[in-house]
Amino acid sequence: MLKTKYIPVAIDQAYQRRQKDTEGDFFRKIAAQTTRKSETKQGLYFVSPDGKLLGFTNNRASGRVRRVFDTVDAAEIDATSPIETSKVDKRYNPQPPKGGLVVRVNAKVLGGYEKAADDSRKIFQTSLSRDNLWVTAEEHQSLVKGEVADQLLQRLARFHLVDNTRGEPPMWEKDEVIACTLAIANGRLSGSAHMQTKDGSREYKCDLLGEIEVKDDKVIRLDIVAKGLFLGEGPYTRRAPKGKFPLAIAFRLADMKDVADPIPPQGSRGWVDGYMQPR
Repeated sequence: MLKTKYIPVAIDQAYQRRQKDTEGDFFRKIAAQTTRKSETKQGLYFVSPDGKLLGFTNNRASGRVRRVFDTVDAAEIDATSPIETSKVDKRYNPQPPKGGLVVRVNAKVLGGYEKAADDSRKIFQTSLSRDNLWVTAEEHQSLVKGEVADQLLQRLARFHLVDNTRGEPPMWEKDEVIACTLAIANGRLSGSAHMQTKDGSREYKCDLLGEIEVKDDKVIRLDIVAKGLFLGEGPYTRRAPKGKFPLAIAFRLADMKDVADPIPPQGSRGWVDGYMQPR
């Protein structure tokens, strides 16, 4: 039904509800038609092309969603003309660094969960997360020379060596990065990382291994895998396995052909400068 009758659109409402531009205006028009009063506008919206709300639910249960589908399926849809973009809020539309790199990041919990009580829980337990790591032009050239810039290491550790498989994770603070090393030798990358909160409630110790290939002063291949034991959870990543559990995180150079490649990194939300230059 989604493939034949709808055009699925995934957005980050934390951006759209704040954007002072055409896209933001359109989303706020849609969200205003619901009865919810909370600041967050998360949920599943069923909308006509002109922005008329046809149905809404903030529940992922298949039965709830199907009931909305059944209601919306009978709705009358009026023809409308395309919306002309008149302004773009640059704060919420950051672009990948010019001359830099975009690296796809995927994380997966490899075991440790108790048997899922329902299908919804099982989906989270087997999920594969997706994020992007941004590399500046200067850091790109350092990689070409066979070096990994300290700033890139800090960004990788603080914002990407996280368990984001069940929701939005807490990022590591600077003083929580106990160690992070990554060296290049003969096209191979190797190192390790250790992050831990002061109270010891969250921790990740992992090895880093990978390969890099350079051609004409450009990185044309970059593959890194982090694998180790993770401990703990965050406010929005509840129901982690008990105790320490195996977590793997893969990094692969993006070819910019995927629609998700230009999406800003999770850790940069509303604070791109702080992400690019972690302090």
